[in-house]
Amino acid sequence: MRAVAVSAFGEQPQLMELPQPEPGPGEVLVRLAAAGLNPVDWKLADGMFGDAVPAAFPLVLGSDGAGEVLAIGSGVRRFTIGDAVFGQFQRPEQGGGSYCELAVADEDRIAHAARSVTYATSAAVPTAGMTAYNLVEETRITEGRRVLIVGATGGVGTFVTQLAAGRGAEVIATARPAKAELMRTLGAAETVDHTAGPIADQVLAIHPDGVDVLIDMISGPTEFAGLTRTVRDGGTAVSLIGSADADELTEHNLRGFNFVNRPSPQLLEILAGQVDAGRLTVLVGREVSLEEAPDALATSRTGRAQGKTVLAI
Repeated sequence: MRAVAVSAFGEQPQLMELPQPEPGPGEVLVRLAAAGLNPVDWKLADGMFGDAVPAAFPLVLGSDGAGEVLAIGSGVRRFTIGDAVFGQFQRPEQGGGSYCELAVADEDRIAHAARSVTYATSAAVPTAGMTAYNLVEETRITEGRRVLIVGATGGVGTFVTQLAAGRGAEVIATARPAKAELMRTLGAAETVDHTAGPIADQVLAIHPDGVDVLIDMISGPTEFAGLTRTVRDGGTAVSLIGSADADELTEHNLRGFNFVNRPSPQLLEILAGQVDAGRLTVLVGREVSLEEAPDALATSRTGRAQGKTVLAI
């Protein structure tokens, strides 16, 4: 089968011909129709997680994917051959991922796909969607709370904006002027142009009483600490990239933490249901072929990718 993989950490991703995997007990073999690209994919390829993530080579890249169940291993009860599924396929210790034609997944890492959208759309959901849902849960976003989302136009940010607004929160999203209208259609009450000056100054000029929740996808420790000025006494500040100093935040009477995602098949089912109900819009920036995956990963490394990239397999 065709797959995009690396032969060692730090090597360039390449299109390879690899043996077809077979499902073991509790596993499902899926003929993938699409794979979603996430920054974590190239970070894994670069070996950025060190010994924390043991891997076998060649290592097929990619976590997110969607397709049709081709075979099931012993003990599998939730799926049958022919089911449309989506979820997470990254299994570095076995060398498996989603940038390929056939992939094996643990039964508890996938769910039935949304019925109202294409496989390409479903493949864009798992990691970003579950991250966003858990963020909204863990920051206790409810009706009437004011939420500042920094990095709002990315995959996770667009989902958080929708989910928070869906709970009745007042969302302030960072966005360039060209993306401002899009963010409003996704539920943002206001947008802040992060290129027009310090975000904290702009927010406090409009809302001197601050925000209840800060969710920051992109800022380093110094920038994150500056943004916590916007959070009112007793509020919550969370970083997705490890920039929060919980002790320092506690000293300022803020609840703060570095987010760690907790994926589950139940979350995938919730997200599929919201997509089918029309309550969650999935933004796919572009679709590329499997052969174009190495170039798409290179673009993702630059931070200039526009919207979610999906590989059509």
